[in-house]
Amino acid sequence: MKIAITTSGNDLGAPLDQRFGRAARFLVYETEDGTFELADNSQNLNAAQGAGIQAAQNAASTGAAAVISGHFGPKAFRVLSASKIAMYPSTAASVQEALDLYTAGKLTAAQAADVEGHWI
Repeated sequence: MKIAITTSGNDLGAPLDQRFGRAARFLVYETEDGTFELADNSQNLNAAQGAGIQAAQNAASTGAAAVISGHFGPKAFRVLSASKIAMYPSTAASVQEALDLYTAGKLTAAQAADVEGHWI
């Protein structure tokens, strides 16, 4: 299974980005073999609007079945839900910590957006 994790870095030690829509990239982790790839999301860093929707479409295009980020806005939540992608909010400091929490069953899937649109 693939899990997309928001980050500004390039490896498992990188910080977890708290902003889903405006994260620089997704680290897409494959749980089957422990490998990962990076998916660019930088076009949304300074978008006036639509960052959450575009980021959700980017995450869906990776084949991820789940996404871990700090927060999910209403538009991203709607698109990810429609794509049947589970969302896991996390306060983890790093991508690795977020993965460890997910693997241990310590993250709870979001049932609704947890921030307003255009949250920074």
